[in-house]
Amino acid sequence: MINGTCIGVFDSGYGGLTILDGIRQRMPEYDYIYLGDNARAPYGTRSFDVVYEFTLQAVKKLFEMSCPLVILGCNTASAKALRSIQQKYLPQYAPDRRVLGVIRPTAEVVGDISHTKHIGVLATEGTIKSESYKLEIEKLHPGSTIIGQACPMWVPLVENNEFDKPGADYFVKDSLDKLMAQDPLIDTIILGCTHYPLLLNKINQYLPQGVQVIPQGQYIASSLEDYLRRHPEMDEQLTRGGTCQYLTTESASKFRESASLFLNEEVTVEHITLN
Repeated sequence: MINGTCIGVFDSGYGGLTILDGIRQRMPEYDYIYLGDNARAPYGTRSFDVVYEFTLQAVKKLFEMSCPLVILGCNTASAKALRSIQQKYLPQYAPDRRVLGVIRPTAEVVGDISHTKHIGVLATEGTIKSESYKLEIEKLHPGSTIIGQACPMWVPLVENNEFDKPGADYFVKDSLDKLMAQDPLIDTIILGCTHYPLLLNKINQYLPQGVQVIPQGQYIASSLEDYLRRHPEMDEQLTRGGTCQYLTTESASKFRESASLFLNEEVTVEHITLN
């Protein structure tokens, strides 16, 4: 039941729950709606056109459900759909609404964290091929070197609850070795997929000493807080009841079970359809 004007958070699956969790830890007083398009996940291997179509459907649904502000808590959607939604859809159809992504806030902080200015990006194939991180970081931090490495097995490891099992070690080490072999000067790595923080223990185990990892949740949260401070006209619309509603295009019971991997709480979930 929607009781207020909420911040919407969208992801193709479960990974965006790590973004939602980071935001709620920093800003617990607001009301939130989380929408996972789990029935059509993953988005990582889909074309730009399909990701745009699916993401726009989700954004429209959240707009209908009292969300004037939507965060794309999904790197693939941020890479393949955000700009088109901001430039083509919003000005014509929803000029008073806002949609924000996860790539720019991460790119903003990484230049200040890296000492060597050699930055690695671990992400899905779709995000790596889009070169969104490379373009954004080079724009914000000229002179940086950005190396991307796709990790096709990491999302399945997380979604099949294998992320902390011995079988995950090979795939984590293999991707990290491939990334560092491309550029041994890398000192900072962006986890460019919202599933990946669940693999953090294993990632740290196989990283060279002195290389630090940036999970996105805390940086997206501080960026959103700053955005609302700079846009009081949006902040004033948002209600503060501390509630969170969860929606999925998949089975509600399956979502509830998988969500417990990402959140340390039981959640109530409603099934919806997107079109």
